[in-house]
Amino acid sequence: MSASSEHESAKTQGDVWTSRRLIRWIDSHLTAKGIDSPRVCAEMLVGHVVGAERMKLYMEADRPASATELERLRALVVRASRHEPVQYLVGEAWFWSKRFAVGPATLIPRPATEHLVEEAVASARAAAAAGARPIRVLEIGTGTGCISTCVAAALRGQRRGTEPTDTPVVPIDIQIIATDIVPGAIELARLNATAHGASEAIELRLGSIYEPLTPQEQGTFHVLISNPPYVRDDEWQEMAANVREHEPRSALAGGTAGMDVLAPLIANAHTWLAPAGRLVVEIGHRQHDDVLAAARLNPQLIDAEIRKDFEGFWRMLVATRR
Repeated sequence: MSASSEHESAKTQGDVWTSRRLIRWIDSHLTAKGIDSPRVCAEMLVGHVVGAERMKLYMEADRPASATELERLRALVVRASRHEPVQYLVGEAWFWSKRFAVGPATLIPRPATEHLVEEAVASARAAAAAGARPIRVLEIGTGTGCISTCVAAALRGQRRGTEPTDTPVVPIDIQIIATDIVPGAIELARLNATAHGASEAIELRLGSIYEPLTPQEQGTFHVLISNPPYVRDDEWQEMAANVREHEPRSALAGGTAGMDVLAPLIANAHTWLAPAGRLVVEIGHRQHDDVLAAARLNPQLIDAEIRKDFEGFWRMLVATRR
């Protein structure tokens, strides 16, 4: 695909670079470079350059790439082979079967975090069933806004993706406050909320942890959800190169024990939660003991437990305010 020593040359081959051939070659090349999920990366890169969704990519697998497309793709493959996240290269990532704009100001959404959406939605519905109106949700560290946007979508009757549920669901009146310390994240979250029709339900505020909130909002939230920075200092070098070198450290690193944000988040959660409100927080899989201990130190939190993600790792703290 390139005249450089790293790439196979289309002209030398004397044939055409189709989408099928490009995906196969990029998959092989990224595998050799030690890139995670090389096939998915190849599909994302080719799809981005030729302007095709994954299904269309394979339906038109024999579509030849133009010279301009090959030049664009060549540059992206070089960057991807150096561990630059493909999601940043194409400017998007999928979460809860929805497409979200992403950029270097925010973390790339992960499938494991979808558990937080499911738990937050279940907690919000339980509060609504108990008569609470409107349902108020607080998200600390919103990043791309994917969690708040998907919670808003689900409570409007959507499931994963954009299709309605089989059984009609009465929409729940919801108010979401989503905060972040990074101005660029706030702007990206606003863009994503608007793209998915959730902007009216989500108010975005700039600031650290609970700083953007007002005294009048104490005790008013039925769900408090967060995916905070929790990577321990001794885990930092264990992180994959594409994460460690490219995603924002401020959204990942949680200090010596990974508790720099988690500790104050948990210690003060009861101040903002309504009675019987639910705390739902993503954690590092090696810090479940520390997190559970922190939750149990707060006498206003009960029924604290750590749950596993779909890969079997301890991943989520759930607790209830008295």
